[in-house]
Amino acid sequence: MRSNAAFLPVSEDELRAIESFRVGTRTVAPGEALIVEHVRSPQLFTLYAGWAFRFKTLSDGRRQILNFLLPGDFIGLQDEFAEGQTHGVEAASEATFCVFERDRLWDLFHAQPKLGYDITWLAARGEKMLDDNLVTAGRRNAGERVAMLLMHLYRRAERLGMVRDGWVDFPFNQQHIADALGLSLVHTNKTLRRLQAMGLHKLEAGWLRILEPHVLESLGDYFERPLRRVPLI
Repeated sequence: MRSNAAFLPVSEDELRAIESFRVGTRTVAPGEALIVEHVRSPQLFTLYAGWAFRFKTLSDGRRQILNFLLPGDFIGLQDEFAEGQTHGVEAASEATFCVFERDRLWDLFHAQPKLGYDITWLAARGEKMLDDNLVTAGRRNAGERVAMLLMHLYRRAERLGMVRDGWVDFPFNQQHIADALGLSLVHTNKTLRRLQAMGLHKLEAGWLRILEPHVLESLGDYFERPLRRVPLI
């Protein structure tokens, strides 16, 4: 992953610090939890391979997907400032995570201030994505919401080198999309079918292809900001 141009380089000293902070790896099967809601985890994670998502569930079982996680995303910092685990994290595909001990976080900040800043930057980046999600759920209509989500996830995956011959592994079903966008399952189904009938995208057997990116971008009011290289912890 460190050879990918999407990520910032690190010095040998910083790499040794990260390696000493890391305590192992964990592989999670599709549909299994990495972090259980309302149960405080003693660990933090970086997604190394695969797809996952962060979510909250209401008492009646309704679920809101807060954001989708791709390789390089740092996971679990939100609950450093909360009592108990305020969200869950579930693997959408088989996913591999680097594991860090939460109680060693301050030591890393103290010994490597630049890495501490990088972690803070990643947290701010996650907050910015939540801002974009709030605009989508609050102001975009169903077609705009779906177009925005498809383009957002495709572009993120593309930047990480996950697109092959125009296709990207997309392990999300219509319920995932409905839970992320605040739509009913029926409305989500109709919207996806309408956009696909217009020739804008294809979803086949867990794979996504964007056929008309400019049209989808225009429909979803999506635009690519200048993308900064991202720290990798």
